[in-house]
Amino acid sequence: MRKRAIFAGAIAAAIALVAAGCSGSGGSGDSASGSTITYWASNQGTSLDNDKQVLTPVLNDFTKQTGIKVKLEVIGWNDLQTRIQTAVTSGQGPDVLNIGNTWAASLQATGAFMPFDDAAMKSIGGSDKFVKTALETGGVAGKDVTSVPLYGLAYGLYYNKAMFTAAGVQPPTTWEELVTDAKALTNGSQYGFSLAAGSYTENAHFAFINAAQNGAEFFDSKGNPTFTTSGAVDGIKRYLDLMQTDKVVNTSNAQYDNGVQAVNDFATGKVAMILSQNNADSSINANGMKTDAYGVVPFPAPKGGEAVASHVAGINLSIMKNTKNKDAALKFVKYMTSADTQTTLGKPYATLPVLNGAKANFTDNAEEAATFQKIYNTMSKPLPLVPAEDQFENTVGKAMNDMFAKIATGGTVSDSDIKSALQNAQDQVKQSMGG
Repeated sequence: MRKRAIFAGAIAAAIALVAAGCSGSGGSGDSASGSTITYWASNQGTSLDNDKQVLTPVLNDFTKQTGIKVKLEVIGWNDLQTRIQTAVTSGQGPDVLNIGNTWAASLQATGAFMPFDDAAMKSIGGSDKFVKTALETGGVAGKDVTSVPLYGLAYGLYYNKAMFTAAGVQPPTTWEELVTDAKALTNGSQYGFSLAAGSYTENAHFAFINAAQNGAEFFDSKGNPTFTTSGAVDGIKRYLDLMQTDKVVNTSNAQYDNGVQAVNDFATGKVAMILSQNNADSSINANGMKTDAYGVVPFPAPKGGEAVASHVAGINLSIMKNTKNKDAALKFVKYMTSADTQTTLGKPYATLPVLNGAKANFTDNAEEAATFQKIYNTMSKPLPLVPAEDQFENTVGKAMNDMFAKIATGGTVSDSDIKSALQNAQDQVKQSMGG
């Protein structure tokens, strides 16, 4: 999911205004049937209009079942954070809304979102219905979550089957095998790998994943940044070294500021492997590469490392605390997170189901679907569940952008350089936290 986190300063201002008291949205009373709720949906399809086409029959079915009408507004990712900030500070917002799951802790801190306490959670089917790590993205540990999972996404290692066969290599199961394969697949006409090395969000995600494979954490139990551990430095170094010392990534990738460019390189046969979320399939196919031409395996850890292949990516659902339609909103959340609705929306949005025991249907390739579901359910870890998560992505991700740019222009990045860059990022985060 291409998203931007909400800035801490805006959140702090929001907390103050929410504390002062805000008016509610929607109609009056708690009677569900016959009421109307407002739903802000994030852009998941090919366009805002496409989302309306996908969601309208689903929402109409909900109305038929419950008598509750849904006023839908689809909001693009470039506008969603601002709209949510405005809703939080003014109290004039929707009843139910989509959020990027990495925003959950920051939004929870505003006090503007309804906690899913025991009664609320029971009313939507209970916490046990959700994949455990997916539900953990709903807020900070030890508190009632203020969002629940809706759409799941995970990273996988895509590989070109024909290129692997020609090079006589097998899909990697360890980091060491990945590097060996990538070197064998790099020649004058192609590279072994392509990375979105100029995207601060992608870089932050893989800083987190590679560090997690080493058992490293970017925040301690009190929410203080701990960016400079040896596990974090080592994890980032091996990722940078794909371009720097292994030379299996084209230096031009330092200018790739989104995942689409790497996906296009893969689909057009310029590279043998990419790291991408499961919704890349449509772009790969649109570029003429058929589903049976590629395979997917989990992003491998080094020998002896922890089996973390992705962060828990995706979209969550929240209810505004000041809604006057709480019962109707809860019924809607239950409906949207039901097995039938998950199946209906999984294919057009190329998402993974967030429910225990559910099977992915975003692709007709059963092996790929099973691989991504395994990664999401058992090999994913939530990004730091702290209000400063946005600052982590911003500072660490941009530090990695700079280091990739240095490598691309002939410079060298050492362990001490990485530690220094992480120290600078940590200092920035501490300052933003008032430390």
